[in-house]
Amino acid sequence: MTIKSVAFIGLGAMGWHMASHLTKVYTDVRVWNRTASKAKEHARVFATQATSLKEAGQADIIFSCLPTSKQVEEIIQEAQPKTGSIWVDCTSGEPQSAQRLQQQLKEQGVTYLDAPVSGQTIGAEKGTLTVMVGGDPNMLEQANPAIQTFAGLIQHVGESGSGFAVKAVNNILMAANLWALAEGMCNLKSQGVELDAALKCINASSGQSNMSHHIFAQRVLSREFPLTFALNLLAKDATIATQLAGTTQTIMPVLQLTQQLYRSASNNLPSESDFSSVVQQLEQWNNLTLQSA
Repeated sequence: MTIKSVAFIGLGAMGWHMASHLTKVYTDVRVWNRTASKAKEHARVFATQATSLKEAGQADIIFSCLPTSKQVEEIIQEAQPKTGSIWVDCTSGEPQSAQRLQQQLKEQGVTYLDAPVSGQTIGAEKGTLTVMVGGDPNMLEQANPAIQTFAGLIQHVGESGSGFAVKAVNNILMAANLWALAEGMCNLKSQGVELDAALKCINASSGQSNMSHHIFAQRVLSREFPLTFALNLLAKDATIATQLAGTTQTIMPVLQLTQQLYRSASNNLPSESDFSSVVQQLEQWNNLTLQSA
């Protein structure tokens, strides 16, 4: 398959940057966003083409990066991708939805790959995202040149739905790491320990994690909580992960509790909260603030 045209649907915090990398390889890059002005701005900044949804659906490869699988299903129905095209869904979606869409689009002569990404907005901007892909590995090989424009690692992980499953488990592990770190820091704060110093020790010891190195000081101790990945979306991903366990009766009490804690925090904190804001729920319970000295 010769890729002559690509499209990107969904120009949110991740999609905005991911779509920009496509122009480094392709001249026909179509972008669509529900808020049309955002697609026009992307076209102005990155020399893409703001098109209608149906025009985007006629590209050889169509990427989608939307909040939920339900929205992707609706968009695919409306876009009507052309026969022979490949739809690469970078949404953090539901495995069952991926399986339905794979079968549905196969009947229309369209390949569907679930290909969620990890690496946050900085990874999207730098083009170093991890892409975990479920679906036909032969069709992934054809889509690879386009995916590589924004990826540091592209890994096939299994049949349709597998990519979404890996992403959901990855995100609930991130959630558990952040919550555990916050509990530990609350404990230290109550003991009068200086938190910046404690974090330096943890980051040079066995308790270190991505959350301790890259999130806690920059977002929590600084009290900035910049909105890059919404708390309600992380709560959604945690729910997907625990629902997976329910289909096989897998016992995982820590992750089940993590899902409940994040769902509770998502319900209690403002709707436009970054995932790191979950710490504020724990702070409220303990009547303290985790802040740099």
